[in-house]
Amino acid sequence: MTIAGTDSGGGAGIAADLRTFAACGVHGCLAVCAVTVQNSVGVTGVHTIPPATVAAQITSVASDIGLDAAKTGMLAGTEIIEAVAEACDANGIGAGGRTPLVVDPVAASMHGDQLLADSALDAFRDLLFPRATIVTPNLDEVRLLIGLDVHDRAAQYEAAKALHGLGPRYVLVKGGHLAEDVEGCVDLLYDGDSFTELPGPRFDTGNTHGGGDSMAASIASGLARGMSAPEAVAFGKRYIVEAVRHSYPLGQGHGPVSPLWTVRPWWEARPTV
Repeated sequence: MTIAGTDSGGGAGIAADLRTFAACGVHGCLAVCAVTVQNSVGVTGVHTIPPATVAAQITSVASDIGLDAAKTGMLAGTEIIEAVAEACDANGIGAGGRTPLVVDPVAASMHGDQLLADSALDAFRDLLFPRATIVTPNLDEVRLLIGLDVHDRAAQYEAAKALHGLGPRYVLVKGGHLAEDVEGCVDLLYDGDSFTELPGPRFDTGNTHGGGDSMAASIASGLARGMSAPEAVAFGKRYIVEAVRHSYPLGQGHGPVSPLWTVRPWWEARPTV
């Protein structure tokens, strides 16, 4: 399940999550937290869903279909974060439950601007991080959450330690915004005892819209398929490298990363019936 907001341009948010779930071989369910007015250039409007309705969507699916993993994206505000935390507890999602929870703390725009009020950042730290199996902040979100500017690998390690102190089982500090890594992109996984670096290529493209959503969704897909957290993160890293490699231009702004590299062109084959 993805618990997040919509993107009317189809590049990020729930659209990206559901495309990723399908590409990774799992069925996707959703709980909509906000509807955005958005295209490739930016967001011009946000309509939030009542918190009780967000929670009811989670419970409705969990009580019937069941959930093998869940991930959060744009949660829009403090009251929705509180409702999501309560719904997770009620339905066995996250710490203490059978369903792993990936928390992507969407708190900054592509340009690093803060998207959430300080009270909502507090709610992420106090309510969702202790319930999370894995948290997946980018470096702008690290700065907003713990006040640390990461400009080198040593600071990336310090950030992982500080974030782990907020309660998640695993922390994945993504390195895509680390401009000093001009030739590569290293994500850093920390479990409280050991670190694992996950290196990957850095592509010369501005078409990375939805990259964070897609990586978190691919990690959740791996967990849903029964992988351990480190295995799911490695699975997600392999997925997002190819999604960025195959990203494409769209509109006048930033195009999306693409799940389409996983799709066999069945329409080119001769029909068998």
